[in-house]
Amino acid sequence: MILAQLGRLPRPPAPAAVVRKLPVLAARGASLVPFRLQKAVIARVLQQVFRESLEDGDFEFLEGHCVRVSITDAQLSWYLTFEEGQLRLLPMADADASISGNLCEFLLLASRKEDPDTLFFQRRLLIEGDTEIGLEMKNVMDNIDLDSLPRYLRSALDHATDLVCRLQAESAA
Repeated sequence: MILAQLGRLPRPPAPAAVVRKLPVLAARGASLVPFRLQKAVIARVLQQVFRESLEDGDFEFLEGHCVRVSITDAQLSWYLTFEEGQLRLLPMADADASISGNLCEFLLLASRKEDPDTLFFQRRLLIEGDTEIGLEMKNVMDNIDLDSLPRYLRSALDHATDLVCRLQAESAA
């Protein structure tokens, strides 16, 4: 009787399938981190990554506006605005525009391993809402000078991109 009931239980996924999903599951875990901590870490990274763009005033288009950035497969969203010369992360807001896609696509964009226009034209990254603001945001992301980032950050970004996108490709096959 017990064996018959056990036979009706769903089969657990194969270990390889679990391993392929680990990066996304780990990213999903970020949603459990209190917003104040997320904000502190992400704001610091954004200030460093976009230091040149901030100094050049490239984010002025975002003053008084808000962009939602969503990593859909990880179920993560952040709201960005620009105030007093700095990018600000908000817990919730009425977004004027939204940029969304899977973790792999954002990593490909950030690491320059894929052309941003290709990601958008193939609809692997989506812009919704005020497309002018969304395109401005895409252009600022596209203008990041990877050589200005610390070597450890570039290396971590490259390794994360390779790992996540390889695992995603394997799970799709």
